[in-house]
Amino acid sequence: MRDDARLAEHYPVITALAPAARERLLRAAHWIEVPVGAVVFDERQACEGFPFVVEGSIRVSKCAPSGRELPLYRVGAGETCVISSSCLLGREDYNARGVAEAPTVLMLLPRPVFEALLAEPAFRDFVFRLFADRISDLMQLIEEVAFRKLDQRLAALLLGKGRTLHVTHQQLADELGSVREIVSRLLKGFADQGMVRLAREQVEIVDPAGLRRIAAEGTARA
Repeated sequence: MRDDARLAEHYPVITALAPAARERLLRAAHWIEVPVGAVVFDERQACEGFPFVVEGSIRVSKCAPSGRELPLYRVGAGETCVISSSCLLGREDYNARGVAEAPTVLMLLPRPVFEALLAEPAFRDFVFRLFADRISDLMQLIEEVAFRKLDQRLAALLLGKGRTLHVTHQQLADELGSVREIVSRLLKGFADQGMVRLAREQVEIVDPAGLRRIAAEGTARA
């Protein structure tokens, strides 16, 4: 499973490190295979290290006591997890959940080595640059949730995925941080307007231009 070449391909910072620092990182690397659907980390769990995703994808969500989830972001190959970064830097437990969306291979860098490598300019710049990028993504999510209506967000979610989406209403609701009943009602409204055609676990896009208008203007109403 260990694949230093692929690790360096996805994370060029590895080769940018001084030889001694690079050797320390690779020697401490803890390689993990995670099956699809497995919880990689959970709320109130101690953060043991910094993950480098080499293959697959991890969906990071904030969970409510009711069981509803708000997807925050995904971590794919070559990306970093800002929740892990902040927990390590602040010495705090996780405050979100990460679940593997596909069979995932990751390298976990133990906390002591992560902290030591922050003294290396290349590694420190890598961590804080990607930290800043992810914070920007989260600010965009906050803006969407706070200022865009659910019909706009649903229309935008449906677009750009091809003519036919094989997805359940519950999956769409999970993606939007909403509940199935509201999403089903909005989809029925889209169908009544001739923009989509609904079938079991399937949404067919009939009028993408109409959905784009809603995504941009929010003309449909819940």
